[in-house]
Amino acid sequence: MEIRTTTDDDLEVFVETVHTAFGRFPETPVEGGGLWWSALEMDRGLLALADDGRPVGTAAAHSFELTLPGGALVPAPGVTAVGVLPTHRRQGVLSAMMRQQLVEVRDRGEFLAVLLASEAPIYGRFGYGPATYTTRLTVPRGAAFADPRADRARGRVGDSGSVEVLRRDACGEILEDVYDRYRRAQPGALSRPHRWWALRAGQPPVSPEPRYIAVHRDADGIPDGYASYAIGEAQTLTVDEIITSDDSVFTALVRFVLGHDLVSRVVFKHVPPEHPLRWQLADLRAGEVGEDTDWLWVRLLDVPGALTARGWFTDGELVLDVDDPFLAGHGRYALTVRDGKADCVPTDREPDLSLDVRDLGSLYLGGTAPSTLVRAGHIRAHHPGAAALADALFRTERAPHCLHWF
Repeated sequence: MEIRTTTDDDLEVFVETVHTAFGRFPETPVEGGGLWWSALEMDRGLLALADDGRPVGTAAAHSFELTLPGGALVPAPGVTAVGVLPTHRRQGVLSAMMRQQLVEVRDRGEFLAVLLASEAPIYGRFGYGPATYTTRLTVPRGAAFADPRADRARGRVGDSGSVEVLRRDACGEILEDVYDRYRRAQPGALSRPHRWWALRAGQPPVSPEPRYIAVHRDADGIPDGYASYAIGEAQTLTVDEIITSDDSVFTALVRFVLGHDLVSRVVFKHVPPEHPLRWQLADLRAGEVGEDTDWLWVRLLDVPGALTARGWFTDGELVLDVDDPFLAGHGRYALTVRDGKADCVPTDREPDLSLDVRDLGSLYLGGTAPSTLVRAGHIRAHHPGAAALADALFRTERAPHCLHWF
């Protein structure tokens, strides 16, 4: 078997192979783009070839930026289009591609990779761990919010902006600008490169599928948030995403869609964990959680580099013993945090925690508490206070959230 990097000339065979691997047929081309594979970077793709030269497996990566706790923006290859033909599964093809891809990522100086897992059991063995989570929330149309008079009594002020409804094809620049400002402030968010918007590759509102966009403008008329939505069967209004860094703008957009005429219910596809929306409703039970799932998975390739890149919010010191069986790696590191910055160096001191690199990936953005994985048996705590110490250190001021699809 040979695994080689793809070129632009391989696009057609790459697309055909990955669709065959998943038992699907390619979509009909859309004029002006709109197909998910139009954003592929063929110099970051891999093609596995059988001994007779036939393509039997694919893998690719997008060049994104990931926002870390503390606001740092770092390169984050987004692994995608991973597939092996049914005739060649369980023969080592997938493992060989994933190993070569990770080595290439590390050789480029990138200290982590991310992906969305089509099946949860697959990617843990390659060192990826679930790091962000998202919730699907269904709310009856017209659901009442908490008494506004009580809000005023508590010193809360109303939104001073405005909402305008536009067609998707009339506000591309607004979407791109608002999303870019949002992702720079949201830990766990990925960039959406300009070429994605230009090619209209991905899912709504990036794709050309018809959508209405509720654009929120501040008191000066500057767009500072949007909601992408469509009304489907059973009078259901589905919100693809609400994008804003301002809680009051988020609330204003929620109020707008919940007040839409000829709608029986509103489905919010991506609500961040622990978001206050349900608590803002007069009836807590009006918000029905339909799907609470993992989203972005993180794979660390340079532990000291990764831990010193993110911001920290509590001072402390922790010794981590990290095993990386897939890449035959192992290291013990002293993590020391002072004034929001970390120092991470190899050490021979006794560890506080022993863990697999996949579990460190889950902890990395602050979306998973170390004590949860200790209780689950994933992480070994070497003394009674180790889990609590790790919880305090890895805690973030804002929960990570990612809603970009790739």
